Amino acid sequence: MKLKNVFFVFGPIVFIVFGFFLKGQNLGEDILLRAINMNLQNAHYDPVEIDDNFSKKAYQLYIDNIDANKRLLIQSDLDELEPYKTTIDDEIINGTYQFFNASLEIIEERTALTERFFEEILGQPMNFDKDEMVDFSEDIPYVKNEKELKERWRKYLKYSVLTRLYADQKAQEKSLSNADTSFIPKSMDTLQAMAQRSVLKTHRDWYKRLKRLDRQDRLAMYVNSITSVYDPHTNYFPPEQKEDFDIQMSGRLEGIGAQLQEKDGYIKITNVIPGGPSSLQGELKTNDLILKVAQEGEEAVDIIDWRISDAVKIIRGPKGSKVTLTVRKPDGSEKNITITRDIVVLEETYAKSLIIHDQDRVKSGYIYLPSFYADFQNPRGRFSWKDVKTEIEKLKTENVLGIILDLRNNGGGSLDDVVKMGGLFIDQGPIVQVKEKGRPAQILEDRYPGAEWEGALVIMVNEFSASASEIMAAAMQDYERAIIIGSKSTHGKGTVQRFLPLNRTLRDKDIPDLGSIKLTIQKFYRINGDATQLKGVQSDVILPDNYMYLETGEKEHEYPLSWDQINGVKYDKIKTAVSDKVIKKSQLRIQNNSTFNLIEENAKRWEEQRENTSFPLKLSTYEAEEIKEKKEGEKFEQMGKDKIPSFEISNVPSDLVEINAEESRKKRNADWISSVEKDPYIYEALQIIEDLN
Repeated sequence: MKLKNVFFVFGPIVFIVFGFFLKGQNLGEDILLRAINMNLQNAHYDPVEIDDNFSKKAYQLYIDNIDANKRLLIQSDLDELEPYKTTIDDEIINGTYQFFNASLEIIEERTALTERFFEEILGQPMNFDKDEMVDFSEDIPYVKNEKELKERWRKYLKYSVLTRLYADQKAQEKSLSNADTSFIPKSMDTLQAMAQRSVLKTHRDWYKRLKRLDRQDRLAMYVNSITSVYDPHTNYFPPEQKEDFDIQMSGRLEGIGAQLQEKDGYIKITNVIPGGPSSLQGELKTNDLILKVAQEGEEAVDIIDWRISDAVKIIRGPKGSKVTLTVRKPDGSEKNITITRDIVVLEETYAKSLIIHDQDRVKSGYIYLPSFYADFQNPRGRFSWKDVKTEIEKLKTENVLGIILDLRNNGGGSLDDVVKMGGLFIDQGPIVQVKEKGRPAQILEDRYPGAEWEGALVIMVNEFSASASEIMAAAMQDYERAIIIGSKSTHGKGTVQRFLPLNRTLRDKDIPDLGSIKLTIQKFYRINGDATQLKGVQSDVILPDNYMYLETGEKEHEYPLSWDQINGVKYDKIKTAVSDKVIKKSQLRIQNNSTFNLIEENAKRWEEQRENTSFPLKLSTYEAEEIKEKKEGEKFEQMGKDKIPSFEISNVPSDLVEINAEESRKKRNADWISSVEKDPYIYEALQIIEDLN
């Protein structure tokens, strides 16, 4: 079983996010598939042949996407769609949508049916004394008819109610054991009715949200089923999704400086970004509900029951413009708040550093880098390599012994930034090789003599360190400049993508914005000639983690590009870090570390749990299994929750003025320091730094 399917048991219904009703076709829809196909065939690193075999792959990806849990379609639906299995290639070439339109009609019919199912099933009492099981395996067959589909839904909904009922029952028992005199216990019948109402509300909310989706939302999913046959990272982005991607990459946007969430039909404020327009204005607070939005000089628009993507469109706006929000405060009062939009900096997306030490009081530097971000639209914006350089300079003034660069969970980003960042740690030389279709590999190198940091260097990675993170780790490993510590290997994404606006390749300028295609145009290779694709970067020191026995990484995707080798390039190893003696000392510490032993034991437990896809629907049986699992998990409960003795963390002094300027910023900083104090991985990195000196 693939890792993604572990979450089917616990997550919401996957298919419903794709909607079911059909609107009129977009004016540019008739050429969308042809434009995408033309660009992929001409520019993709390894274009695939558009034939019947391609059609079969795209067909299956789409079917899996619309009904991942097999709770929507029945066998007759698949029989009806079967003739299209080998025609998608023809539709791509002709720009037609017979298969897509046919699937939408079926989705509409089946979604309406399943909506009736959950209303009916949850409106009746459930029997939790009956011995039966529910199977969430990805290998379960499609049901034969509507009767079987309803039965599958009955078991799924019964399990959802059972989990809530059991949790509420345990919460009530806890309140009673605490002798809470104000607590009034409820009967099991009442608890069960409450659990059923809760599950009913959850599904009603999901169906309400899916009804707001339009044809373009579902078309993007269909198109991405086609592009994903090329490789997992070649995707179609409608116009608004491309804007969100740019914000994520640059860490900046123009707006009010607040993070939003869709909740029960309302747009809710979940965070006011420190230093942003809302924070400086001072009246908008977390948990406020936005009722209306008015642009300057215009009437207010009611946004209750809006999709969050539509609400964001009218709340965001250019720097200097004003927007008035009508909000409902937690006490029920309503207030009009006028905010002048400005550049909003998402601080949590940027590099930051700390000073760390243990009982010997010898300081080392720790740099956290969440991504290789770059503000491509603004040459004076934030770039990850510049920010890391700044953090190094600050740490040098504090006379740190060594530096730890944390690339865990860093999914990559700007190729240019990783090349320049690599140059901060070596004198000069090649960092990575990049190869395009049909061309010799290009060597990207640091051409500037001198390194910003020449001392001890440890780079932290895990299974979710990908792309640019792997380039950085690989280059420093090949130079023997740093010790790489973490998971057995990194993610294994050894490809480079580029956005291509589809309208730019069309002659007709009257066609509406079709969006962009993000396509794989290059493959990168280590300077020793090996690809990181699929294999990733092997750690010098392997640290146990909870995912170590689960299948993760690029190889778990459908249709990834293959691993290969090219000729290596000339480079001089620095040999300032890698030492068998240091590595063996670390391995010995890890073997004798009770926390790491617990982590590995828990990883084996996760592997066993992942294999179990069948669950009881009898309350007493479910309770017995939960008690057994809880008892087995008790030994892991405190794992990572206690401060590591003698591990001391502090901010770089020059950062304190900005941190202390705002309470929310102070709190987030305190939370970050608290998490680092409990992190055994960072603590082991510190020990390696000390061993290197």
